[in-house]
Amino acid sequence: MHDIEPFYRWESIYSAADDKRSPFYGKHYDFTEYKNDIYGYYIHPYWDEIGSETLYLKVLYTDYRHNVAIIELMGEWNDTLHNDIMHLKRNVIDYLTKQGIKYFIIIGENILNFHGSDDCYYEEWFDDVEDGWITAIGFRDFVLEEWKKYNIDYYINFGGALETVNWRTMHPLKLFQKINDEISRRISLT
Repeated sequence: MHDIEPFYRWESIYSAADDKRSPFYGKHYDFTEYKNDIYGYYIHPYWDEIGSETLYLKVLYTDYRHNVAIIELMGEWNDTLHNDIMHLKRNVIDYLTKQGIKYFIIIGENILNFHGSDDCYYEEWFDDVEDGWITAIGFRDFVLEEWKKYNIDYYINFGGALETVNWRTMHPLKLFQKINDEISRRISLT
């Protein structure tokens, strides 16, 4: 697991550590020491801590003019034992929404498992971005199935055309536009 790094192709245009409005502003990364772990397996030091024992992330891109943040997650999303959604919401999402972010793209290729609980933090997040949206791409099918069991699909858009987005080859604003077009299409169909 220590070889799994956050996506770094957009670092030349955005770094959360250099963004004065980011919750990770000023963070320094020590690449000589691996200190964070998930169940005893060390993870790459470039993943950011959010207060959870099992869930880490990297804010890959934020654009305050377009009000969008793209966040990549790593680890086990465990709401049952560790209330990970609370850590994500309180330590990252709340910070970003106060900065005007109302569009969230969550990338979950490195989420290994999901354990659900209640949906109150998801509902709160959804309410906070009432004229925006939250979308998830790249999550494994079994994670999405668990989300459906806990009605997370009421708050987070995922599946269908969102799963075919080749996000790694796109500029972050092109990714935002593509996803925004898909969400707009979905809303017009309802």
